[in-house]
Amino acid sequence: MLTSGSCDNVRIPRSEEVCWNKMEASVILPILKKKLAFLSGGKDRRSGLILTIPLCLEQTNMDELSVTLDYLLSIPSEKCKARGFTVIVDGRKSQWNVVKTVVLMLQNVVPAEVSLVCVVKPDEFWDKKVTHFCFWKEKDRLGFEVILVSANKLTRYIEPCQLTEDFGGSLTYDHMDWLNKRLVFEKFTKESTSLLDELALINNGSDKGNQQEKERSVDLNFLPSLDPETVLQTGHELLSELQQRRFNGSDGGVSWSPMDDELLAQPQVMKLLDSLREQYTRYQEVCRQRSKRTQLEEIQQKVMQVVNWLEGPGSEQLRAQWGIGDSIRASQALQQKHEEIESQHSEWFAVYVELNQQIAALLNAGDEEDLVELKSLQQQLSDVCYRQASQLEFRQNLLQAALEFHGVAQDLSQQLDGLLGMLCVDVAPADGASIQQTLKLLEEKLKSVDVGLQGLREKGQGLLDQISNQASWAYGKDVTIENKENVDHIQGVMEDMQLRKQRCEDMVDVRRLKMLQMVQLFKCEEDAAQAVEWLSELLDALLKTHIRLGDDAQETKVLLEKHRKFVDVAQSTYDYGRQLLQATVVLCQSLRCTSRSSGETLPRLNRVWKQFTVASEERVHRLEMAIAFHSNAEKILQDCPEEPEAINDEEQFDEIEAVGKSLLDRLTVPVVYPDGTEQYFGSPSDMASTAEHIRDRMKLVSLKRQQLRHPEMMTAES
Repeated sequence: MLTSGSCDNVRIPRSEEVCWNKMEASVILPILKKKLAFLSGGKDRRSGLILTIPLCLEQTNMDELSVTLDYLLSIPSEKCKARGFTVIVDGRKSQWNVVKTVVLMLQNVVPAEVSLVCVVKPDEFWDKKVTHFCFWKEKDRLGFEVILVSANKLTRYIEPCQLTEDFGGSLTYDHMDWLNKRLVFEKFTKESTSLLDELALINNGSDKGNQQEKERSVDLNFLPSLDPETVLQTGHELLSELQQRRFNGSDGGVSWSPMDDELLAQPQVMKLLDSLREQYTRYQEVCRQRSKRTQLEEIQQKVMQVVNWLEGPGSEQLRAQWGIGDSIRASQALQQKHEEIESQHSEWFAVYVELNQQIAALLNAGDEEDLVELKSLQQQLSDVCYRQASQLEFRQNLLQAALEFHGVAQDLSQQLDGLLGMLCVDVAPADGASIQQTLKLLEEKLKSVDVGLQGLREKGQGLLDQISNQASWAYGKDVTIENKENVDHIQGVMEDMQLRKQRCEDMVDVRRLKMLQMVQLFKCEEDAAQAVEWLSELLDALLKTHIRLGDDAQETKVLLEKHRKFVDVAQSTYDYGRQLLQATVVLCQSLRCTSRSSGETLPRLNRVWKQFTVASEERVHRLEMAIAFHSNAEKILQDCPEEPEAINDEEQFDEIEAVGKSLLDRLTVPVVYPDGTEQYFGSPSDMASTAEHIRDRMKLVSLKRQQLRHPEMMTAES
C-alpha cells in the first residue's frame, strides 16, 4: 500500500507493507473516496495492522463497505495478515444496529485475520438493548474478541502514537493522499507491464526484420502506446517515495523498521524499472537504426519538394511582379504583395535550414557510401535557395527605393502646391516688416523646393541604376519592356516636378519684385510721415524758440539771416515729403493698389507747410520792421555832426516812433493760419521782454528828439 502526503508528520500504510493484488483502486475509486474504511498505518501491540471503520450519521451501504474491506484486506502481505488485524469500529455517530451489523459482517469478510474489534461507543451510551447482545459471549462463534470502549479509553489497547487524531492519537492520516499514491502505484505497475510487452514485441520484431530483410523496410514502425520516459519518471518518483518512507518516525516518535516480508513493493518497482530500462535502451537503438534508414529517404523527398516549389510556383510569383507603382499607395500595395510572397518563401526557407542541418548531421555521422549523395543534395538545395533569396532581396530593395522615390515626389508636390497657393494669394501685409517676413518665408519655401527636387533626382537616379542592373536572370525572363515602362514613369515624374518648380520660380520672381516695390512703398509712406513730423517740429521750434528781435540792427540782421536758413531747411523738408508722396503714387500705380497713407499725409504736409509759411512770413516782417526801427534809431542816437539836417528832420523821428509802435502792436497780434486757427510766438513773458526793449529804445529816441528841440537843455546838462 502507498504512503500518504509529503508532510513528515503524516504516516499512512506504507508501500513496503503491501503486495500487488488483482483488484484495482481505479475501478472502485468512487467507493474508496467515501472513506468507509481505511488502514491508517498504525499497529497494535502485536504489530498487527489497524483497520478503521468510521461510521457516520447517514446509512452505511454494506455492499460498498464489503467491497472496501475486500480491497483493503487484499493489500497487506501474507505475513502481515498472519499477525492479525485490530479493527476499530467508530460508532460514535451511528446507531447500535448499524454497529452490530458491521461487526457481524467482519465474521464473513475477515474472520481469520481479525484478532480484536474495538467498538468506540459515544459519550451518551446506547439504550439498554445492547445488553441483550454481549459480544464477549459470542467470541467463539465470531472468531475474534469484541470490546466496547470510549474514545479516551482506547489507548489501553493501542498506543497513542498508533491512533489517529479522531481517537486522541498523534498519527496523522490523509485519506485522499493515500488514495492518490495508491493509484500511482497501481497505474505504474499496470503501465510498466503493458509497456514491457510492447517494447519486447517491437525489439524482437526489429531484430528478426534486420536478419531476414535488411534492405526492405519491415512493418514495425508502430510506437508503444505509452511514453517510456514518462513511465520511467513515474517509477523513479515512486521508488524514491518508497525509499524515503522506510524509516520515517511519527511526530518525532520512535522510528521503526519494517520486516523483510513487508518490503515487497520496493523490489517489485525496482525490478520493473530495470526491465524497462533494458527494453527502452534496446528500443532506442532500434529507433536510431530505423531513423537512420528512413531519414535519408525523407531528406531526398523534402529536398525535391523545396527545389520544385522554388523553381516552380515561387519563381512564377516573382515573374508576375515587375512594376514599381506610380504612387506611394501603389508601391505599398506592391510591397504588401511582396511580403506575402516572402512569407510563403520563408516557410520553404525554414524547411531548407532544417534540411541543411539534418544533412550536416548525417555528413558528420553518415556512412561513406552516403556522403556523395548527401553533398550533392546539399549543394543543389543551397544553390536554388540562395538564388531565390537573392531575387527576393533584389525585389524588396527595388520596391523600397520606389517607395522612397514616390515619397519624396509626394512631399515635393505638396511643397510646390503650398508655394503655388502662397503665390496665388494677394499680398496684403500691414507694414514693411510683415512684407519682409513674407518674402523671407517665400525664399525659404523656394529653397526647400530646391532641396526637395535635388533629393528627388538623387532618389530617381538611384532607382534607375537599380533598374538598369536588373538582368534577365533576376526573374527568369527578359524584362526590357517592363523596365522601359518603369524608367519612363520615373523620368516623367522628375521632368514634371522640374517644370512645376520652374513655373513657381517665375512666379516667385514676379512676387519678389512686387513685394520689394511694396517694401519701398511702405518706406516712402513712412518717410513722408516722418517729413511731416519734422516739418511740424520746425514749426513748433519757430513759434516757441524764434522769438528775439535783436538788441540792435546788426544782431537783427544776423537773426534774419539765420531765419532764412531755417526756412531753407523747412523748404527742403517739405520738398522731400512731396517727392516721397509722389513716389508712393507712382508705386501704387505700378502695384495697382491704393496708398493707405498718401490720402492723409499729403493734406497734413500741405497744412503744416502753409502754417509754417504764414509763421515764417510773420517772423520775416517782424525782423524787417525791427531792422528798420533799430537802423533809424541808431542813426538818430549817434552824434553825427556831419549830417545835422538829417537829425533835425522831424519826419524821421515820427517814422521811428510809428515803426516802433507798429512793431509793438504786431507783437501782440497772433499768427492766423489759413484754417482760421491762431498761434502766438513764444510765451507772454517772452513777448513782454521784447516789447520792453523796444520801448526803452523808443524812449531814448524821444529823449534825443527833445534834446534837439531845446539845445539849452543839452548845455545845461553838459
